[in-house]
Amino acid sequence: MKKLFRVALVAGCMLLAGSFAKAQSKIGYIAFEELVSQMPKAKTVNTSLQTYQKQFTDQLQAMYTEIQTKAADYDKTKGTMTDAVRLTKETELQDMQKRFQDNQNKFAQEVETKKNELVKPLVDEARTAISAVAKEKGYTYVIDSGTTNLIVSPAGDDLMAAAKLKLGIK
Repeated sequence: MKKLFRVALVAGCMLLAGSFAKAQSKIGYIAFEELVSQMPKAKTVNTSLQTYQKQFTDQLQAMYTEIQTKAADYDKTKGTMTDAVRLTKETELQDMQKRFQDNQNKFAQEVETKKNELVKPLVDEARTAISAVAKEKGYTYVIDSGTTNLIVSPAGDDLMAAAKLKLGIK
């Protein structure tokens, strides 16, 4: 009888502790990228990024056109070339293609760096607003529903409307 009482007491304490811990954690969710894309400054950032990216696209297009022109010229005249000249032209074309690929990779990295630089203030502002909303509404955790597949999510825990209000987004 004494053992049964102890088991019941331990089980009761565990249930009470579990419900107490559950009451302490409040979880909300928000589509973070969607929020950032709706911010007023996002349009300016996208325009700046497209302008920055276009300069590299134009350079790559010029390089590509030059490679195509030289390759077409090589194809037309390779029958009349000596082996040494043909080898030189082939090497030159391969070097041009390698430079094109290297520049393509380099430009992609530069655009990504610029994007991160331009988007960082927006992300920081959105995080600050979400943190403020979470604190005001008593949420312990906020999950990014844009990158997480939520199976069940009650409408009352979506913080998008409150975060938009905090950021002044309509």
